[in-house]
Amino acid sequence: MKKSNRHPLIIGTLILTATGFLSRIIGFFYRIYLSRLFGEEGMGIYQLLNPVLSLAFSLTAAGYQTAISKLVAERTATDRSHSLQPMFAGLSISLPLSLLCNGVIYLFADPIAVRLLGEPRTAMMLRILSFSIPLSAVHSCINGYFYGIKKAGVPAASQLVEQVVRVASVYLVSWYCFSIGREPAIGVAVLGLTIGEFFSMLVSIVSIALCRGAYTASSLHTVRRSVYLPLMQMALPLTANRIVLNLLQSVESVSIPARLRMYGYDNATALSVYGVLTGMAMPMIFFPNALTNSVAVMLLPIISESYALGDIGKVRSATLRTVKYCGIMGITCMLVFLSLGRWAGSFLFGSELAGHFIATLGFICPFLYLDTTLSSILQGLGMAGHIFVMNVLSLLIRLGFVFWAVPVYGITGYLWGILASQLAQSVLYLLCLSRFLRKVKD
Repeated sequence: MKKSNRHPLIIGTLILTATGFLSRIIGFFYRIYLSRLFGEEGMGIYQLLNPVLSLAFSLTAAGYQTAISKLVAERTATDRSHSLQPMFAGLSISLPLSLLCNGVIYLFADPIAVRLLGEPRTAMMLRILSFSIPLSAVHSCINGYFYGIKKAGVPAASQLVEQVVRVASVYLVSWYCFSIGREPAIGVAVLGLTIGEFFSMLVSIVSIALCRGAYTASSLHTVRRSVYLPLMQMALPLTANRIVLNLLQSVESVSIPARLRMYGYDNATALSVYGVLTGMAMPMIFFPNALTNSVAVMLLPIISESYALGDIGKVRSATLRTVKYCGIMGITCMLVFLSLGRWAGSFLFGSELAGHFIATLGFICPFLYLDTTLSSILQGLGMAGHIFVMNVLSLLIRLGFVFWAVPVYGITGYLWGILASQLAQSVLYLLCLSRFLRKVKD
């Protein structure tokens, strides 16, 4: 029985890790290609879109995907019938929200670009980006179902298809622009993102259509009203939490170039420094996180199911192993980035500044990788409210460094803020989890 219980986590993690690493390898070289195609300032402009995309995803999909995964896992632990209903319920809410969000961003792209992002050149990119939101909502809800039944193959395949199609689209459009004597604009990267989301959605829809026959006919009937209450009880707090967090992150992202200008940079230099940090150095630091992300995604339904069945011993065992191996991985990656970070920045991106950022950010690895999995465990235990409070505190620490350290010390002040916030988050997560495990008994 013990071997059987471990099987879904191990297999799912291996599948997600393999495709995650492959996807990140593709994405890594894609970032290098973009940085050389559009330059540091272009990367900075492109990175300004992240707050809008993250906020839209938080509003329309993120909370529903997690809630679907958790609810499906709890239902399949005792009764596999009606396991599709949480997914249909989530889609019936997420899709209309995403279409509304699509329309708002498309119609109000100009004021969003000028007043919120502070960069008029992002307006057309926002219009293209808006069409990716409904596509993302659909495949996120379907992925939530597959995570819940511990079948990671479909989300992994859709992720890989999205990445491959995105890169191929950008390459082909750029090649066409050069062939007719025109320089491709940074908006090409946004077009590629949207096309990638479309094909990822197609993979998810085909997969759910093919697997429907494996379940009872009663699970395919009209979604029961009783499904909506537990779904919304899980999704609404998660959605609210993600919205608040992404609003704070949006303030952070938009404020960094502005505070760099206060430090003494002109607009082009500020955007270039921001682009190097967020478009080159940070993806390098997050590259090994493919493993911890895979573990985190598979841990949530495992922990939810074990907790629902009262198997606290399994929860405790999974937690201890997670802390041990993520700690070892984080320390190893930290040493690698400290030793080779400067060389990697110069060799891969042709940027000494990127190398400096990579080497400096190496210190956050032990905390970053641990936080990813601890957050998933706490979510599986139904502690979303605690996670929200701890994440807000962590973000407020970073914002404090953005507003008061960056104007004085430049981007170095922000790097200090990242380290301080990740350290604080790790300590808070561990204290919260330790307190919970002391309270419960096998």
